[in-house]
Parts: sequence; structure tokens; C-alpha cells
Amino acid sequence: MKIFDTLSGKKIELKKSKKAINLFVCGPTVYDYSHIGHARTYIFFDAFVKYLRSMNFQVYYLQNITDIDDKIINRAREKKATPASVARKFEKEYLSDMKKLKITSVNKYARATEHIKEIQKQIAALIAKGFAYRTKNGVYFEIKKFNDYGGLSKQNIENLRAGWRVEPDPKKKDALDFALWKITDVPAKTTDLREKKIKFKIVGGEPMWSSPWGWGRPGWHIEDTAITEKYFGPQYDIHGGGADLKFPHHEAEIAQQESASGKKPLVKIWMHTGFLLVNGEKMSKSLNNFITINDFLKKYPPEVLRIIALSNHYHSPVYYTEESPKQALKNLETINEFLAKLKFVMENGKLEMGNGKKLMFGKYQKEFINSLEDDFNTPKAFAAIFDLISSLQKDVWRISSKEAKITIKFLKEKLKIFGIEPKTAKIPLKIKVLAKKREKLRAYEQFTQADRLRNRIKMLGYVVEDTPFGQFIRKNF
Repeated sequence: MKIFDTLSGKKIELKKSKKAINLFVCGPTVYDYSHIGHARTYIFFDAFVKYLRSMNFQVYYLQNITDIDDKIINRAREKKATPASVARKFEKEYLSDMKKLKITSVNKYARATEHIKEIQKQIAALIAKGFAYRTKNGVYFEIKKFNDYGGLSKQNIENLRAGWRVEPDPKKKDALDFALWKITDVPAKTTDLREKKIKFKIVGGEPMWSSPWGWGRPGWHIEDTAITEKYFGPQYDIHGGGADLKFPHHEAEIAQQESASGKKPLVKIWMHTGFLLVNGEKMSKSLNNFITINDFLKKYPPEVLRIIALSNHYHSPVYYTEESPKQALKNLETINEFLAKLKFVMENGKLEMGNGKKLMFGKYQKEFINSLEDDFNTPKAFAAIFDLISSLQKDVWRISSKEAKITIKFLKEKLKIFGIEPKTAKIPLKIKVLAKKREKLRAYEQFTQADRLRNRIKMLGYVVEDTPFGQFIRKNF
């Protein structure tokens, strides 16, 4: 399997070994509801991990939860609540959204506030090695000391300007130096790292922890490398996240960890998902053009969002419109209807009848696997599934019950990787009774009356299809 590495710009082979592949994906800052732009990234990595595990790779999937941040503090002040209560509320909402979306592959969610000791240890190492310095307002990483800064995002450091999450501090050596520790207050006595439990308090609505540099809280970037170093060590296999995190967040992670450990590279492969765009703009809370996951799922089943996310290559942007979920729903209905027909054949057809031609599972299996082995190309893999469905649609009533059973197994195995669980709509008793009456009318060659019943059934939202095995009833989509 080969995966495109953002840093090198090349496809790198992912080799199977006895050791688990360690994967870290940047998680949410829990100050608000997550939107479907976030879901695009998390759905992709969920499918990616499920595929690897289906191919007998061992994978340990770690994700962080940023539960201390300016945005959380500001939201807490707006709500007249504590930052911790805000963070826990939206963390709970996030995990609920992930469960609804059938994102089940994450081994551990690690909160930043539960890793203060590890964060302070890494900051101390950066200071000791001369990569960080202290001002009255905080401890900062000195980017000019790290020659490779800007390599991931392909930017020239001299041309960079202070941007998103770059903290203003007149005492900084460089406008681009980023905060490792934000000093918010300096009581008379501080604690050191030898203490088993680091002291904590809230002053003026701001959470702060004691440290050798003063009471304060961690910067955004340092939490991720402190967390990954604890669970994976200074180097690991794959780091993933949205394309918007390349700069400054992922650049900062590389600079921090490689400077602290002296080991390169931080990770073997960087994987970045493209934006979900609405009217050509990135879906974001700041632009107020977002649809929350919760609101989306009130209208559509989770499989619809998974199909939208995985019908586009993960590098590419998703151009979201009002038609996107409608088209994805049609695709889901095509899958569900075809599997319902196969189930009907399996239960009612003849064991060895067959349609006279060999089912080419090997061809579709090869197309599916080859697509995913080549930089996890989910659109091509989906195409293999729909090619199989298309090839059998016309002959579905001619295949044997044994062939139907094999086809169901094949499709369900492939769809499971994408987190899509086909569902057969239950047929109401009233519809079954009407269909049975229609069948009797046809037996007595009363076709006009039978057609009227068929139309009545259609008006009630169901379709009756005559097959060699009797009436097949399905919901009219």
C-alpha cells in the first residue's frame, strides 16, 4: 500500500510489520458543535483505519481533545460558565456525533488538560536545548533556531506573516515565534516538576496551572506533541488532519518534537484532507456557513454523510451544495434496493438456477483493493462497487440463490470498510395485504383491478415488481 506524504510530496509504501502502526489525528477544540467539514476528516480516517485492520494491519489510532483554549475560555465567559463545563459539554456532543456517524476506530481520545505534566516536561526540554525562551507573558519557541520550519506547508519563512493563532507579544524575538506556555499570573510561590500533582486554579475565569515559569496554561501546538510523545515516543508512523492545519499547527509540531528529541523525522507519513467548500469557501464557524453534524443527521442517515466524504479523494476539496446529500441518498438507496433484491432471490430463488454467466467477483475485488492500495482512493473503490451492482441489475432475477448469497457477502464486506450498513426497509402490513390481494387478482387474470391496486400501493409510497419468484415489494424512493 502506498500513501502520499505531504512533506516529501511522494507516495510512501506502508509496510506491514509485527508492530502496530501508530496514527495520530488532530481532534477538535471543544467550544462549539462540530460541523460536517470536521466530519469529512474524521470519516476519512475512520474508513482508512477500518481498511487497514481488514487487511490485518495492527493500528493504534490516537486523537487529542483540545479542552483548554482561548475559544473555550471566551465561550465560558459568554455563557457565565466554567471553561471545564463548556469543554465537557461540547466534548460529549462531539463524541455523540462520532458515535452517530459510526466512527468507531479510535483507540483513545486524549484530553490536553490530563497531560499538563507531559507538556511541561517537553517545554523544559526545549528551554534546556536553547530552542525556547521566556518573556513576562509566556514561553515561546524560537523558530529561527529550527531550519526546516515551513517545509511541510512549502512556505519561505522570510515571507511568512503573523497569522492565525500567532500570539502578539512585544517581547517576542520574532512575530512568528509561537507560545508554548501562556503566563497569566505569578503568585508568590510556584511548584516544580518534581511534584506528583501539579497545582491548578481558576482566576478571573481563566484556568491555570503552576509551572517553573509561572502560573499559566499551555499553548495550542505543544499539547499534541506532548501527547504523542507519551503514547508513541518521539517518532511514529502517520499524522493526519485537515489541510488548514499544515501551517502553523503541524509546522509547530515538527519543530517542537524534533528539537526536543533531536530525532528526525517526527512522522514517516503526513496525510491531509481537503476542505469542504460551500459556495467556494471553506466551511467554518468564523464564516457562519456551517451545518452542524447534529443538524445534518436530523435530515439524513449517517451513511449519506459518509458517502459524500468518501466519494471524493481525501486530498481534494468537497464542493458541497444542496444537491450533495440528495445525490448521496440516491446512491445509498441504490445500494439498499439492490441488496434487498438479492436477499429476496436468496430466500425465494432456486439454489442452482444461475444466469449462465460467471460472476466476476475477482475483477471487482481487484479494482476495489487496487484503488485503496493506491493512496486510499475511495472514489475509485466506490466505482468498483457500483460497477458490480450495474452489471447485475438487469439479471438480478436470473441469478441463483447461492450466487445472491455470495454477492450479498461480498458487498457487505466492502461497504463495512466505508462504515455503510445497508438497511432493508420494513414493509407495512397494510402494503403486504394489498400486494397479496393484487397477486390473487392476477392469478384470476383480473389485470385491470390488479393494476389499480398496484397504483394504490405506489401512491402509498411502495413499488411492486413481478419476478419469477413472486412479488417483490420495495419502498418508492
